Amino acid sequence: MKKFGSIEVICGPMFAGKTEELLRRIRRLEYAHKHVVLFKPLIDDRYEKSYIVSHNHNKAMCVAIKTSNEMLKYVKDDVDAVVIDEFQFLDDDAVDIAISFSRRGIRVIASGLDRDFRDEPFNNMPRLLAHADLVTKLTAICVKCGEPATCTQRMIDGKPAPYNNPQILVGASESYEARCATCHEVPGKIYKYE
Repeated sequence: MKKFGSIEVICGPMFAGKTEELLRRIRRLEYAHKHVVLFKPLIDDRYEKSYIVSHNHNKAMCVAIKTSNEMLKYVKDDVDAVVIDEFQFLDDDAVDIAISFSRRGIRVIASGLDRDFRDEPFNNMPRLLAHADLVTKLTAICVKCGEPATCTQRMIDGKPAPYNNPQILVGASESYEARCATCHEVPGKIYKYE
């Protein structure tokens, strides 16, 4: 019997529950007795190296990888699903690898930030979203006004990080806040129509 492959993407800002949703889908796959392989980028060292961990400290054991090509040695023909957390931290080959898995009949579920703290597309995520069969876009709650938050605000010493800050800085609530588009600030960013 031929297996049907697909690419599912869970995206949104920090604190929207992306990893919680990923863990929920993992549990459903386990209940269905599917063979699942879990990955996360090695750079995500916020909680535990060999676990996908949500901000609520729920977790699932995974393989931490430095490059996306490392996934190839773990995904054999008997694998039903591949789960990847923090996809935005992986290299550009990750999208092509995800596509190749889906064409082999594997269900790929990836989560990650679709936009960085500058409110710009984050690395490889736009390309992954273009190839997705299903997209779940989550929102958080804006810490300033309580409205739905779609942006990730980086904070440095209690103030919004300037535009020229490095794109990648792994952190949690000590460095980031969820904000709506109105409350989101990026000092130094030039907006074309403002």
